[in-house]
Amino acid sequence: MAERKDLAKYIDHTTLHSEVTQSTIAQFCKEAIEYGFAAVCVNPGRVKFVAEQLKGTGVKTATVIGFPLGATTSHVKAVEADEAIGNGAQEVDMVINVGAVKDGNFDLVESDIRAVVEAAAKRALVKVIIETCLLTDEEKVKVCKIADKVGADFVKTSSGFSTGGATLEDVALMRASVSPRMQVKASTGVRTQELTLKMIAAGATRIGTGSGIKIVKGE
Repeated sequence: MAERKDLAKYIDHTTLHSEVTQSTIAQFCKEAIEYGFAAVCVNPGRVKFVAEQLKGTGVKTATVIGFPLGATTSHVKAVEADEAIGNGAQEVDMVINVGAVKDGNFDLVESDIRAVVEAAAKRALVKVIIETCLLTDEEKVKVCKIADKVGADFVKTSSGFSTGGATLEDVALMRASVSPRMQVKASTGVRTQELTLKMIAAGATRIGTGSGIKIVKGE
């Protein structure tokens, strides 16, 4: 069970809205360094700036790929990931092709995730956003197993830009659906220390939130 004092290391300090300014992102970086968060997660256009702010601090630079819909082509996602990593991203959170899941086209889902994993080429961790709020439990399990099969590092619940966020049930299901080497990220709607502790108990090893300071302080 996670200790309250150790919660910071689970948190990706996240700011992904399009209108976020550089000064706000700089503040997020300062906070992440101060509190010892795992990473700062921003849109790809901000990666180079964040990587410069976090250099040598131990806090990772994370970004999102094919975000937020997952509806770009696999080639575009791969190029986006490669460029982001070249700009300093150490973790990339990619959105799956949800429409392909709904079509039952799991070959496309697999090749799509594989394209980003291969583009990352072990230079960065790959987190696969499966957008749990849009999937059935059967679809969640299938996508988790595909992500595991192709060598992704995490499965992640949500983009934060769809119809719902992380639930304890989904985190537990995802944890049970992947091998021990894989990790689970609970993202969206995790804003309290109590819920964070429950998510970790359910199997999450990373929490995507903009409320990291409140969580650590127990506010």
